[in-house]
Amino acid sequence: MPASVKKAFALRLDPALYAAIERMAAADLRSANAEIEVLLREALARRGMTVKPPVPARRGRPPKEEG
Repeated sequence: MPASVKKAFALRLDPALYAAIERMAAADLRSANAEIEVLLREALARRGMTVKPPVPARRGRPPKEEG
């Protein structure tokens, strides 16, 4: 079962635009996908559209069950 459910779709970008996104992502220690999500959320916020913050992925081992 995936940690979080996300909508997957193909996105065609100009290579120069994608290269700029990759540079921004590297500077922020993010993946290009995460950088695109941040940019989209910022653009939506500027237009007055609020989106719930993402639920952080659960990390590490699950707790041991007692019993």
